Amino acid sequence: MTRVLIVDDSALDRQIAGTWVQKAGCSPLYAVDGQEALETIRKDRPDIVLTDLNMPKIDGLALVKSLNVSHPTLPIILMTAFGSEQIAVEALQAGASSYVPKANFRENLQQALQTVISVISAEQQRELVRHFHQETESRFVLGYESGGAQALISFIGESMTRLGFCDNSTLLRISTALAEALINAIDHGNLELDSKLREGSNNDYHQLGQKRMKEEPYRDRRVHVTVSLSAPQARFTIKDEGPGFDPATLPDPTDPENLLRPSGRGVMLMRSFLDHVSYSSNGNEVTLIKNRPELAGHSSAADGLVCS
Repeated sequence: MTRVLIVDDSALDRQIAGTWVQKAGCSPLYAVDGQEALETIRKDRPDIVLTDLNMPKIDGLALVKSLNVSHPTLPIILMTAFGSEQIAVEALQAGASSYVPKANFRENLQQALQTVISVISAEQQRELVRHFHQETESRFVLGYESGGAQALISFIGESMTRLGFCDNSTLLRISTALAEALINAIDHGNLELDSKLREGSNNDYHQLGQKRMKEEPYRDRRVHVTVSLSAPQARFTIKDEGPGFDPATLPDPTDPENLLRPSGRGVMLMRSFLDHVSYSSNGNEVTLIKNRPELAGHSSAADGLVCS
C-alpha cells in the first residue's frame, strides 16, 4: 500500500488529510512540522509527502528544498491555503510535484494522488523489468541520413537509461565513444576520407565527403550496427562496407604525442571511455564493450585496444 506522510502543524488538518488519504487507498503517516518530517523520512522513507506550507521550525518550502537535495525522487504534494500562493510557486520551482488547494481538498487530493501513484507504479514496473531483463539485441543499418548517427546514439542512450545501466556521466562517455566509432565507419570506412585532409582545411574534408556520398561505389555503402545490452555489459559492433585497413597502422592512443593529431582521436576517446576496443583483421568492423560500472573491476574485458 502506498504510504503518504502528512506534514501539518494543525491536528484538525492532519486528521482531515489522513481521512482522505485512506479513502484514496493509501496509508497515512504523520508529522507536525518539517523537522519531524525529515526525521521520519530518514528512519523510514514514505512513498509520497503531503505537506502544508506554513509551519513552525522547518516550513513547507524549506522542507521541499531539503528533500530535493537528500531525496530528489520523493514526490511532494503541497497543501495550499489563501495567502500562501507565492510560497507555493516557490516550492513548485524548488522541486514539489503538485499542489492541492485546501478550499477544495477532497477532489484535488484524489486526482493529485492518482497522478503521483501512476508515476510511482510505472517506475516500479521499470525496476521489475530491470530485475528480470537478461539481454536485448537490436540491429540498425545507417546510410548518410542527416542526423542519423546522433538519432541512433540518442535511442541507445534512452534504452540504457530505461535499463538503469549507468549514470548520466558514464552515459555521456559511452555516447561520445559511439559517435567517434560511427564517424570513423562513415567517413573513413565507407567514404574513404583521409584524416590528413583535416590538417589543411576542414572544408576540403567536408566537401569531398559530400561529393562521394553521391558517387559510386561510396553512395550505396551502409554502416551496420548491432547493440547488445545485458546485465553485465553493453556490447556494440559497428561494421562499414569500405575496403578496410590494417589496424596495426593505427596511431598509438596511449602516446601523448598523438593526442592533438587529427588521426587517431576517435581511437583515443574510445580507448579512454570503454573497457574493450577491438578491430577485425581487415579493419572494417570494430567491437566496443562497456562493463556495467559496478562490475567493471571484476572483468578481464577491460584490456584497452585490441586488434584481432
